[in-house]
Amino acid sequence: MLRAFKYRNYRLFFGGQAVSLIGTWMQSVALSWLVYRMTGSALLLGVAGFASQAPSLLLAPFTGPAADRFDRRRIMLVTQSLSMLQALALALLVTFGSPQVWQIVALAALAGMINAFDMPARQAFVIQLVEKREDLANAIALNSSMFNSARLIGPAVAGLLIAALGEQVCFFINAVSYAAVIAALLAMRLPPARPPAPGVRRRGGFVAGLRYAWGFAPIRYILLMMAVGSLLGMPYAVLMPAYVREILGGGPRTLGFIMTCSGVGALLGALRLAGRRHPAGLERALPLFTGLFGLGLLAFSFSASFPVSAVCIACASFGMISFMASGNTVVQTLVDEDKRGRVMALHSVAFMGMAPFGSLLAGWAASHIGVARTISLNGLLVLAATAFFSTRLKEISRHAEPVYTRLGMAGETAGELAEAEHAERPV
Repeated sequence: MLRAFKYRNYRLFFGGQAVSLIGTWMQSVALSWLVYRMTGSALLLGVAGFASQAPSLLLAPFTGPAADRFDRRRIMLVTQSLSMLQALALALLVTFGSPQVWQIVALAALAGMINAFDMPARQAFVIQLVEKREDLANAIALNSSMFNSARLIGPAVAGLLIAALGEQVCFFINAVSYAAVIAALLAMRLPPARPPAPGVRRRGGFVAGLRYAWGFAPIRYILLMMAVGSLLGMPYAVLMPAYVREILGGGPRTLGFIMTCSGVGALLGALRLAGRRHPAGLERALPLFTGLFGLGLLAFSFSASFPVSAVCIACASFGMISFMASGNTVVQTLVDEDKRGRVMALHSVAFMGMAPFGSLLAGWAASHIGVARTISLNGLLVLAATAFFSTRLKEISRHAEPVYTRLGMAGETAGELAEAEHAERPV
């Protein structure tokens, strides 16, 4: 389960990101609670979510080619340094100023612009940290485990700190946490960078990546399903402060614990993937994960009890992260190396770029039909998309099999895969 840790560079990357992501989750919860405390508006929660995520979509024509053209470690050093300054500015504004909603939204938008360049570079950078392609799935799964471990710790700590000391403490802690990532990146020993692939510098570089992704069925359908999940499923997180206050009758502590339960389910989903030997055939399980995500949201929307809500959101998060991490693994395994940065920018568009529109839609819908009905509708739409995706499984597997064979991951039947997975032991 920890195979990727045998690579020194990956261990450094994992450690630095683990510290920083706890701070990131603390800031995310604190910012959403700050906006809702100041305005009491579900719609403005959606606006803040839109501002922080829309740049991933708008800047994709630049961020993908940048990740293919320039040194990815240098890109990350710049983005992490800028993120530290953004968090510090937010902390100082809340501590010493009289923050207005537009200022908070503007700083959220700045963070989104920085993250738009960071995500494709970070996703594509992982393959430089593991020497063997068969260990890539394990590295991505461990990344998801790290992300969701931080999701487990960060919101719970944030809820306690907000109640005791205020939101600004979370912003200060997040600013300091970026030092761990910067130190880890500087400590890595990487081989000399290879020259860019022919054609990457062409003006149509992003368009070429888009055509490649659309023309290859596994990547096309996985990215489309991710986009649907981000647009119609993931915005439930934006509505959490309103759900906690209006339905559960709680405050920041309750919000932190609900988000922690969501993190538990997501962590279990990521750990499940970490035990796989290789990703061949993983695409066949994707509809199961998205179906669990939709059903979990639907059940969550009908609950008015904290214990029931906690279980439902944990199940929904298990399905969501199992799909997102598995889809990321399949895409990263199948993509051509010279198009990796651009495809991962499209992955960022699907994963993050659709979410802001979902946040706006969710905020608007919640202000008209209520939070619970909005989440219920989201769950139903995710289930409808799952039904469509299931009809394309044979086509996806047919196109993926030759790539697995070329990489030495010969295709196996679903039964053989299940038997192999059951027989595996952690390395």
